[in-house]
Amino acid sequence: MAELTQEPRPAKMVGGWLKTPWTLSVVLLAAAAILDPGNFRTVLEFTLAALGSTARYILFAVLLLAYLKATGAEAMVARAFEGRETRMIFLAALFGGLAPFCSCEVIPFIAGLLALGAPLSAVMAFWLSSPLIDPPTLLITAGALGWPFAIGKAVAAVALGLLGGFAIKMLRGRGVFANPLRQQKTRSCCGCSVPKPDAEPNWSFWTEAGRRTRFRREFISNGVFLLKWLALAYVLEALLVHYVPAAVIAGLVGGEGVLPIAVAALVGMPAYLNSYVAPPLLAGLMEQGMSTGAAMAFMVAGAVSSVPAMAAVWSLVKPKVFAAYLGLGVSGAFLAGMLFQLI
Repeated sequence: MAELTQEPRPAKMVGGWLKTPWTLSVVLLAAAAILDPGNFRTVLEFTLAALGSTARYILFAVLLLAYLKATGAEAMVARAFEGRETRMIFLAALFGGLAPFCSCEVIPFIAGLLALGAPLSAVMAFWLSSPLIDPPTLLITAGALGWPFAIGKAVAAVALGLLGGFAIKMLRGRGVFANPLRQQKTRSCCGCSVPKPDAEPNWSFWTEAGRRTRFRREFISNGVFLLKWLALAYVLEALLVHYVPAAVIAGLVGGEGVLPIAVAALVGMPAYLNSYVAPPLLAGLMEQGMSTGAAMAFMVAGAVSSVPAMAAVWSLVKPKVFAAYLGLGVSGAFLAGMLFQLI
């Protein structure tokens, strides 16, 4: 009987390993190498370069989260948001419009904020507004599409953050999204003294063995978790860039009226459209008849809800929160396109 109960364990372990993001990333890259060996190096270099550019954000976020956990400051940080939700939504939406993060780079910071107990409404406001605009993107957009379009996109970023933040606040008031994060497996630390959440913070955590152990454990576990999912996100991004031309996708949304704007938001949702590449591309498409409203909807939806971003978001939060993020991104893109078209 003992042998029967122990026999499936290796197979179960192998099956679990095959489902990991690491394996899926390797399988996708191997498929690219076999089916298109000429472009494999380009795909791989794109993936590594994108992951490398995000590494500093991952490192900063993981170090900060591990430090706050080790010092016991997570409860204090969470308490700072109590009773100030409306103000935090406004601040998060405004700050998100200035932060130079794309939809994938913002994930490490979102993970840290949620893990520390920040209100989902304020986090969602930052989450939605951050990928849309930053100072360099603003200048590039203005150069290619004009200042009215650039300012319109900046306003849309803040407005989308406010829309998402207050929508989540209203839904949470009705008992929805009570527990947004997915359950993550944590390793126990036998024999070490881990600081209690309600304990006084010790900012010099390295003076206590238990706090040093917790810092090391949090740093490794959060770093591996974020790295594996962002690696998969950038593999998907590389494949989209090289095998699904943005011009072909955007070419589906020409014409005038409400329908092209709605189609632009839906088509832009899974498309990868880099914020630095998008303005020149859309400028050419607008010269060929694409409406300004459709261009705005496509750009907003592509920045917020691209496939790489959705892969990272899915790994972090529960399906209801993921659906809300997706719905707010697409509906916000449609509204932004409609309003910009009218103005």
